[in-house]
Amino acid sequence: MKKGFMKGLMATVGAVATACSSMAVGHSPAQHQDPHPDRAAQRVERKNIVFIIVDDLRFDGMGFLQPDIRTPAIDRLARGGTYLPNTYVTSSLCSPSRATILTGMTARNHGIVDNNDSSEEGLTFFPSYLQQVGYQTAFIGKWHMGAETDAPRPGFNKWISFKGQGSYYPDPEARPGRETNFNIDGEVVPQRGYITDEMTDYAMNWLENERDPNQPFMLYLSHKAVHSDPLPPPRYKDQYKDTTFKIPASAANTPENYEGKPMWVYNQRNTWHGLDFLYNSNMTMQEYLRYYYSTLSAVDDSVARIMAYLEANNLEKDTLVVFTSDNGFLIGDHGLIDKRNAYQPSVRVPMLVYEPGTIPAGAVNRGRIRNLDFAPTFLSVAGADIPAQFEGRDAWPLLSGKIDEAEWKPDDFIYEYYWEWSFPMTPGTFSILRGDYKYIQYYGVYDIEELYDLAQDPLEMNNLIDDPVHLHKVIELRQALFDQLEDNHGRHVIPYTKRHSRGSVRRMKGGTGAAPFPADWYVEPNRIDRLDDILPDSRAKQDAQKRGEPLVEYPVLGTGRNRVPEAVEN
Repeated sequence: MKKGFMKGLMATVGAVATACSSMAVGHSPAQHQDPHPDRAAQRVERKNIVFIIVDDLRFDGMGFLQPDIRTPAIDRLARGGTYLPNTYVTSSLCSPSRATILTGMTARNHGIVDNNDSSEEGLTFFPSYLQQVGYQTAFIGKWHMGAETDAPRPGFNKWISFKGQGSYYPDPEARPGRETNFNIDGEVVPQRGYITDEMTDYAMNWLENERDPNQPFMLYLSHKAVHSDPLPPPRYKDQYKDTTFKIPASAANTPENYEGKPMWVYNQRNTWHGLDFLYNSNMTMQEYLRYYYSTLSAVDDSVARIMAYLEANNLEKDTLVVFTSDNGFLIGDHGLIDKRNAYQPSVRVPMLVYEPGTIPAGAVNRGRIRNLDFAPTFLSVAGADIPAQFEGRDAWPLLSGKIDEAEWKPDDFIYEYYWEWSFPMTPGTFSILRGDYKYIQYYGVYDIEELYDLAQDPLEMNNLIDDPVHLHKVIELRQALFDQLEDNHGRHVIPYTKRHSRGSVRRMKGGTGAAPFPADWYVEPNRIDRLDDILPDSRAKQDAQKRGEPLVEYPVLGTGRNRVPEAVEN
């Protein structure tokens, strides 16, 4: 391990080694009254919902998919429930993704487009609709969207959160304004232990002591883990010290791996979000994953505690448990780390659903769903009406097995990422997945597009964008992507937030340099097909190129037809 990173870990671990396992929760606000006492008969039939969301967990980062990873409680969800490997997020970034889950809207409509303090004004979070049909609701954990405040939000009977990313461990030496505190129903309470354990203690206290047992409940448990820089609890600090994790083959800096890739991908290799300069450190991904997965073990303990409570109180068959992540995570895929881009490890997230007797056990359901579909599905489960502004679909028929994956006709998966000044190397990115074909285009950058056939090329190594055979698919998907990126006011707009600094632009001295431009971009001057590149792609244009002819002749100024005539006839 690198000395600076390990030193920081040991200092914080030593300070709280006993606190995190024995913390007692004592904050108990007044009980909230049921706003719909006349619905008691209906409430008996309504399912409870436990929604567990982690941060930055890779789609395959669980023990039942990788034997080197130890997640027995999460694996139990997979054995007793259904795993959905084709679950996607419409924006792979913390704040936009969380806003989509909570509002049932895409980033272009809810307006929270990056992590830089967008406004929540005018938004309604789906737990408000659950309250209207008699649910008690609790939010516990990381909010990280909208205004930089940890104040309680509408829609929750119980509120426990913190500002920004929070801290894995309390910091007794924090300067004023940076203290590690929780906001508990509007009251400032100091953080006392390891954050995953402490959040789970609060969740258990609400389940056991604070909620009304005669009402259905919705627990929204939002973990900080395993976001960077991941720090495990003391009990797991050496868990993977001898483990060597598998790194994707595309992590290697070879010409073959970068053939057909946009220039920005190679250029990002030596940046904050690149494998060669991982978070501007000299830590290897192998070292990072040892922290990452040992930090996940505390989440697994949290899942175990919640499941034990449901089982002990005969609530398993009446409670839908959902486990997922706010976005995916690259561990060197294409030389990249973290998220933001439209590649599969960034946009795919883990997804497990569990409810014995209702959700098929031990099943793998390949039906494609999006985080956009979570809110309408939860309201459907609760018997609540789905409001008009929700853009996703009710996936309950798919999850419950009422229809199989072959009958489920998923909407196109539309992806949107708006360029963020704080991490400027990832360009604005728009993508569409229709069937097995994924098309990606970039906004405001001098680079190429991408097209992949995921059935034949799941690792996205063979860019088909210039393959003449797929011209029709490129034209089709470009149009479909544009049409579906229209917002609910009929506009195609690029939102952005206020810049406060130059952003993370550092590159490691002596590290990877810049990418070369594509070879076919280099041409001789004065060609008469100069205009062809900006004319719409078509079969006629493609045929002209095959013949070595221009679709439209556009000679250089002063030559051919593009010159001043000797005289003009009147």
